[in-house]
Amino acid sequence: MMGVFGILLSLALLMYLAYRGISVIILAPVLAMLAVVFAGEGAQMLGIYTQIFMTKMGSFAVKYFPIFLLGAIFGKLMEDSGSAKVIAKSIIGSLGIKHAALAIVLACGLLTYGGVSAFVVAFAVYPLAAALFREANLPKRFIPATIALGAFTFTMTCLPGTSQIHNIIPVSYFGTDMYAAPVIGLCAGVAMMLGGLWWINRRIKSHQTEGYGDKHSNEPVVIQDQHLPGLMVALLPILVVVLSNFVFQKMLIPGWDTSYLGSDKFGNLDVNKVKSIWSMIMALILAIATVVMFNWAKFTDVNGTMTKGAMGSMLPTFNTASEVGYGGTIASLGAFLVVKEAVINISPENPLISEVVAVNVLAGITGSASGGLTIALEALGSTYAQLAEQFSINPEWMHRLASMASGGFDSLPHNGAVITLLTICGLSHKQSYKDIFMVSLVIPVTVTAITVAVLSLII
Repeated sequence: MMGVFGILLSLALLMYLAYRGISVIILAPVLAMLAVVFAGEGAQMLGIYTQIFMTKMGSFAVKYFPIFLLGAIFGKLMEDSGSAKVIAKSIIGSLGIKHAALAIVLACGLLTYGGVSAFVVAFAVYPLAAALFREANLPKRFIPATIALGAFTFTMTCLPGTSQIHNIIPVSYFGTDMYAAPVIGLCAGVAMMLGGLWWINRRIKSHQTEGYGDKHSNEPVVIQDQHLPGLMVALLPILVVVLSNFVFQKMLIPGWDTSYLGSDKFGNLDVNKVKSIWSMIMALILAIATVVMFNWAKFTDVNGTMTKGAMGSMLPTFNTASEVGYGGTIASLGAFLVVKEAVINISPENPLISEVVAVNVLAGITGSASGGLTIALEALGSTYAQLAEQFSINPEWMHRLASMASGGFDSLPHNGAVITLLTICGLSHKQSYKDIFMVSLVIPVTVTAITVAVLSLII
């Protein structure tokens, strides 16, 4: 019992202290060792830290760092070249004031689907959203929810082929690829988008008399547009990411001679375990080359831009890797067997339910979609893969539901992306969090639950 109490206390402290602003990189090893002490394994603490925590942390960083690195560089190049702004501005301009929320959601969604990180999307779209809402005299406090809907929900976890890390992580656990369960993903994604738009438009309409408001902080400065690239040039790198990723993953890599991976030198690896990572690396490299080549004159310092992007990849990489180390440590404790059995036994004959619950709960506790997803799959991924085979469940369903579940409870108030979004917009939790909560937590969780219910009837 003390071991289970220690795990629960450790998780509670991780959530609370992360909410208070303490870095997960610091918290994860400290609180993992706290759980070790309560489990009665304190004498093994140093061994557990170096051989389990650091090994799990390092293996995640080694495996996914190229995606974080190249994705951050690509996003920074899109931002500094003005391409992200052009795409958002064009969509907003095409749809106009009457469809302000839809315009912002689609702009964020296109950028996110194309591989630009949610943080970069928020920075790129906020100035345009603020200008649009000001011109339409709509309440500014609804801007964060529109950005969150476009960047933190359906394009991050649902749509097949999305370039976000949340769609890549499940690949190695279920032997799938980034296009897993396309019909399920598309239906769920559309439902999340329409549900979120219904909520935001309803809220805007009922509070329209408020107007944009005044005395707001962090109002964007109007930037001249004469040096921005054309729309087709701006869209080209996004198209390169999406199309080349599909071509490499579905057409080229399967035809390569990868038999060498089966040797001891490469860990007797199945190419399907790395196919998605390889295709994404190649797609991002081609996209980066495309941005630089077609926007060379727009950059004042390409090296400086790429360096900033590379440096910007470090924190999210090691935040998530630290959470993986934490999850691996917790999973190694004898007391975790009790927790594991409890989660699985939520619905022992339906692993779809227990997987969604496990990922959601851990994403909520850590305040991170990718962190909760990796902790859950690191601890239980092989178990869920076995259960899927046992109950004849399509592993693509397990992949898609795990990804969708990661984008539910992660949006609690202590989530780093939520805090950053509100800071960018110059608004507080009190002003805007209710609507973020609805569009990026309540509606996605509801859609995921309905999806599980429908699939459960098919099993």
